[in-house]
Amino acid sequence: MNQQQRVLLLPGWLNSDPAHWQSLWEQQFGHERVEQADWEWPRRGDWMARLDEVLLSDARPALLVAHSLGCQLVASWAEHSGHTARVTGALLVAPPDTEREDMPPQLHNWRPIRRSHLPFRSIAVISSDDPYCTPERGSAMAAGWGSRLVMAGPRGHLNSASQLGDWPEAQAWLAELSA
Repeated sequence: MNQQQRVLLLPGWLNSDPAHWQSLWEQQFGHERVEQADWEWPRRGDWMARLDEVLLSDARPALLVAHSLGCQLVASWAEHSGHTARVTGALLVAPPDTEREDMPPQLHNWRPIRRSHLPFRSIAVISSDDPYCTPERGSAMAAGWGSRLVMAGPRGHLNSASQLGDWPEAQAWLAELSA
């Protein structure tokens, strides 16, 4: 990883548990988790403001590593922030379909999904059996964002239940974005 870049971990709804690959990356590689004030009732505007705050706290460019709702955060933030030049790339893992009818009420303010082309390079990784997003919807989000799509196969929501460990494949995608 380029020493001049920092890596910001953007967990999804309810945060990433200790066995989640994001938590392992934080422990093993010293990547920085963006802590949100409310993990249970995430408000899109609050999460976007927090990302701006963290990005502005350090002059170095950042790579964003988002999981689940963190992907929707990146898309929403990029559409509205004046600080997107501080980001050199984004790894977007398991974006959820927050427009589905069966989404919990805590996530309803994440509608509609932002689909604008991201102003930085990105890779979107989706699973063929993600319970929160069909491959078709995930592929459509990736296309709208201008992300390179990686199909990860049948691996659920690509979280701790998927038993990915520190997930070397994703580390390689991040290295690709940092180059």
